[in-house]
Amino acid sequence: MTGILWEWAEMAVRWLHVIAGIAWIGSSFYFIALDLSLKQRAGLPEGAGGEAWQVHGGGFYNMVKYLVAPARMPDELTWFKWEAYTTWLSGMGLLVLVYYLQAELFMIDAGVMELSPAMAVAVSIGGLALGWLVYDLLCRSPLGRSDTALALVGFVFLVALAWLFTLVFSGRGMIMQMGALIGTMMVANVFLLIIPNQKKVVADLIAGRTPEPKLGQQAKQRSLHNNYLTLPVIFTMIANHYPLAFASRWNWLILAVVLVIGAVIRHFFNVKHKTGKGPLWTWGAAALGLAAIVWLSAQPATEVEAAAAGEVDFAAVENVVLSRCSMCHAAEPLWEGITVPPKGVVLETPAQIRAHARAIRMQAVVTHAMPPGNITFIEEEERRVLAAWLAAGAPAW
Repeated sequence: MTGILWEWAEMAVRWLHVIAGIAWIGSSFYFIALDLSLKQRAGLPEGAGGEAWQVHGGGFYNMVKYLVAPARMPDELTWFKWEAYTTWLSGMGLLVLVYYLQAELFMIDAGVMELSPAMAVAVSIGGLALGWLVYDLLCRSPLGRSDTALALVGFVFLVALAWLFTLVFSGRGMIMQMGALIGTMMVANVFLLIIPNQKKVVADLIAGRTPEPKLGQQAKQRSLHNNYLTLPVIFTMIANHYPLAFASRWNWLILAVVLVIGAVIRHFFNVKHKTGKGPLWTWGAAALGLAAIVWLSAQPATEVEAAAAGEVDFAAVENVVLSRCSMCHAAEPLWEGITVPPKGVVLETPAQIRAHARAIRMQAVVTHAMPPGNITFIEEEERRVLAAWLAAGAPAW
């Protein structure tokens, strides 16, 4: 019963995370699009930067944006913050349930660095805090006066961190860590700068003071960062289900390309919202980036697959699978904490092993996604046995 409750707890938190993320991303995309579609006209209220007319749900809407603040505090004001906070809190809950409490499976790879679960969690939490602090200092430094220069340095910073985390965590752990870091940066922008700055503006209005323009400018810059980071962070949320993304030898470089793809796609839509026509070159750049990712992911994690040759002994194949995989991939898993075979894959008979040959190739030969963190210490020679069997057409004899 405990295992069932644990599974549903994880499911509930994941569901909440997705729902909150949809709400946050939706409002973020909407307000960036609204901001870029504003047009000036004669007769706008004093201090207004532009207006937009929109139609939805059978009605017309007229939005006016004030560059700093209106002349007086409105009677009612809607704040957009709980979507961001709920997304982060549920994401951290998922991080704890899936990764921190199962660090041996999903974070640690003894072949990368021998860590205790407590050490892995400590490095992860420290990395999140340090990553945010460095990013925040970059934004507040003179570099922050140039959006382009800040974006380039920020990109190098994130890619460097991804590479460093490949030296500490498993491939899955690195992707998870980078997703958590980018998400933490985004929500910290909301919690520690955007909302506080907006509250200062409200306080100034109530007190009859003129708000400082820089408060809105700082908030807008961080909001723009969140807008461009949204697509990459969504990639990290789903990448841990795809071994070609997280278990590739070049997983950190794949993430770097994803950062670029996400940025150019958002650039297309941002320009389109502003001018009515987005630059088509962005889609060409995104397609080239995707092609580069496919090519990088096709490179074997080691030379195992390339070296596959020789006679095939299915008894040896069966021995590798039963000794390294079947403690989890069994009708009744033996691994503590796993109550059902992952993804329903059972590898106990020759027929079952052959039926899942394609998955075995992807998970244990092309990539080293399985066993997770190489927890069962499968050796390179054993992967070569699997590779030779697969290269021969996965015969069941």
